[in-house]
Amino acid sequence: MDNPFSADQADDADRELVTRAQAGDRQALDELITRHQPWIYNLAVRILYTAENAEDASQDILLQMMTGIRTFRGESKFRTWLYRLAANHILNFKKKWAAAEPAFTFEWFAGDLDATGLADLPDPRTVPVPVEVLIEEAKISCTTAMLLCLDGRQRLVYTLGEIFGVSDSVGAEVVGITPANFRQILARARRDLYSFLEGKCGLVNESNPCRCPKKIRGFMQRGYLKPDKLQFAGRHCRRVREVASSRGDELLDASHRLSAALYQEHPFLEPPPELVRKALAGVSPGWPD
Repeated sequence: MDNPFSADQADDADRELVTRAQAGDRQALDELITRHQPWIYNLAVRILYTAENAEDASQDILLQMMTGIRTFRGESKFRTWLYRLAANHILNFKKKWAAAEPAFTFEWFAGDLDATGLADLPDPRTVPVPVEVLIEEAKISCTTAMLLCLDGRQRLVYTLGEIFGVSDSVGAEVVGITPANFRQILARARRDLYSFLEGKCGLVNESNPCRCPKKIRGFMQRGYLKPDKLQFAGRHCRRVREVASSRGDELLDASHRLSAALYQEHPFLEPPPELVRKALAGVSPGWPD
């Protein structure tokens, strides 16, 4: 899978597809969707957390892309136009909370983790999936929810810069800020997130008592983890690190490198197949007229 943020040749391919799509070529439009849909969906998941929210936002973004591509004149790269559209839509998303704001504080998150307690693994005979899958789900859901302690723009910049490995120049284009501001926001997000991980997470600091297997029972009791409705584990065929670039050379501190690796080990989620069909259904039969 091509990383749309990593190479200029990706923009060249986009430019050709856009030209064909603007001329009414539905196959070119479908190829554009196929190229960018997974990245839009994975960006939405990191900012909005739930699959339901990410699917709703992604469908809206794809529809906006398909209807707006007629007026795209190439003043910027298509990538910049599309992902700025995606970022603005996601940050304006509002359901139980406004995506532009933190859902909760690191202090609250720490207290909630402590209140969940530690317990033995559930009996494998009492759960519908292997216990190893539940451990993976607990790890990914906890660290993804942790991102919600950042404000929306920090989550956006962190996802682009740290998880997807986007350069500060490309990230700045998408967010609509200067490269210097992108680096500053990324540095603050890293600092706050890594400080929390260093103080609470046993995956980053072995002296911390928190362990994913010992949180499963508590997460299930609180409704954070539903064995019959997994959000993350099993819905992927690759890791983020396999499709995204790395900014490891910028991370000199060992704990920072370990924390970054934790997020790049997250799954690169496969969007539901019906997402494209739903978006395409929203385009008028006479498209692109």
